[in-house]
Amino acid sequence: MPTTVFPEPASTPDLRGLMLDYLDFLRGVVADKIEGLSEDELGSTRVPSGWTPAGLVNHLVNVERRWLRWGFLAEPVADPWRDHAGDDGWVTPDATAAELRALLESTGARSRAIVEQHGLTETAALGGRFTEPGDAPQLQWILLHLIQELARHAGHLDIARELVDGVTGEGG
Repeated sequence: MPTTVFPEPASTPDLRGLMLDYLDFLRGVVADKIEGLSEDELGSTRVPSGWTPAGLVNHLVNVERRWLRWGFLAEPVADPWRDHAGDDGWVTPDATAAELRALLESTGARSRAIVEQHGLTETAALGGRFTEPGDAPQLQWILLHLIQELARHAGHLDIARELVDGVTGEGG
């Protein structure tokens, strides 16, 4: 996944496109942060809380799945919390950087397809994550939440990568 160019400030009537561009950009930052890490580095922690770079990517992929497929579309999703390892944080998959990048790409493509088929003010369907009408958020809220989640964790990965090999910044 080539890193998407940062969406520069501009006036646009296409809020959906702008939010999708930010999600693509942030996924690209995350993918760049894990590029060049060995499987051992991807599966090892550098922080007291114990999360690993591979576990964080797995978490981000599952967050999008939970919010858009299970949450917004109310699709049946097997084990929606499969990225959680109980009180121990997140599940760390045994995966290479290329496999994690591919997972980010496929998740991004699926998310984009969902968002492009719905209005931003459309409310999440009932029956999946949401069972009460008052609990179901609009798609625009979900997208803003996903942008926040990806941005926050891209920053976490930036720090972890700096601790691994000194690399900093939005690129690798």
